[in-house]
Amino acid sequence: MQGWRATMEDSHAAVPDLDSTTSFFGVYDGHGGKVVAKFCAKYLHRQVVKHEAYSSGDIETSVQKSFTRMDEMMRGQRGWRELSILGDKFNKLTGVIEGLIWSPRGEASNKVDDWAFEEGPHSDFAGPTSGCTACVAIMRNNQLIVANAGDSRCVISRKGEAYNLSRDHKPGLEVERDRILKAGGFIHAGRVNGSLNLTRAIGDMEFKQNKFLSPEKQMVTANPDVNTLELCEDDEFIVLACDGIWDCMSSQELVDFIHEQLISENKLSTICEKVFDRCLAPSTSMGEGCDNMTMILVQFKKPIRPLTSTTEEVDDQLKTASNESS
Repeated sequence: MQGWRATMEDSHAAVPDLDSTTSFFGVYDGHGGKVVAKFCAKYLHRQVVKHEAYSSGDIETSVQKSFTRMDEMMRGQRGWRELSILGDKFNKLTGVIEGLIWSPRGEASNKVDDWAFEEGPHSDFAGPTSGCTACVAIMRNNQLIVANAGDSRCVISRKGEAYNLSRDHKPGLEVERDRILKAGGFIHAGRVNGSLNLTRAIGDMEFKQNKFLSPEKQMVTANPDVNTLELCEDDEFIVLACDGIWDCMSSQELVDFIHEQLISENKLSTICEKVFDRCLAPSTSMGEGCDNMTMILVQFKKPIRPLTSTTEEVDDQLKTASNESS
């Protein structure tokens, strides 16, 4: 839902058949423009599958590397061209024309990673100054992997209880503050360098200019937190949503609201719409409820296969993830 904002800067990806046993869901909340969120919705899940760790079953590594890979892919002539095509109509035409002129031929298609270097007038493009959060959930059989950078959030409902599977990355967190200060930045009025109100994001290249630091140690980093969980019979659904939802409802309030709706409504998209209506402010005079809103609701089919670990162990996993997110 675009809501009261002049433009819609969120994007999402829902790919139930990433492969024969794997599903992918992602929410991307853009800031400063829509193009980085659209870029991630188009390419991040593809990059997860392409990474060599994915074929060996290491989904955690493949998704973590794919987050930081987005920043790499948005640089240079090729990055500029792709972002232009995803942008407004004027830039879209320019990007297509430059693609016809500058995109490499022949040998590029034989490379394992087809994101080939391109010569062109924007070869030194440092990447976009706009950015987006990224919160993704990957399901393979009864394993759930959640990766998050920014203040979008993933929540699971277990026996009606809400557990956060991601942590909102804000300047107030000690680990985030320490990284920002060590990278030469500062926090003013709860914002990185007085500007950005979250501490991890894809894009936002102006905060990633310290040439002596790795991508993970920059003021703002795309490096995600990754949590892995074994699902069990008590798990009912997960929700991925941007802060336009979480600014208006707590994790437990949203889980309770969804449970109430599921009594009489089995169309999940309708429930998402009802959540948006519940959060939408009646006018722009309200501080909350005026943001873009994006939400993915994933209901689990029953039965889920028995766990290899005990229920108590999985409960401990959930508590740990929830505590890290609080």
